[in-house]
Amino acid sequence: MKKSLFVAAIAAISLVACKKGETTSTEASKDSVAATADSATAAIDSTANATVDSVKANASAAKDSVKADAKVAKEEIKAEEKKADAAKK
Repeated sequence: MKKSLFVAAIAAISLVACKKGETTSTEASKDSVAATADSATAAIDSTANATVDSVKANASAAKDSVKADAKVAKEEIKAEEKKADAAKK
């Protein structure tokens, strides 16, 4: 997101810096704007994809942690049941 803002700022500065008396091609300006828009879109897509990947990785890690905790809890319950059975005998 920061990159796209930076690219847009540079494009704006370059457009303002052009002399008004100097003739410029409107087609070149359109190409520049289109390139800036494409760059901004690519940066946003990249950021979105990185965020999705990060969320998926964190969710997967949390799921694995919960499974491990559940397994430990089940083992503790079985151990308590064995102790209770042994105490009854």
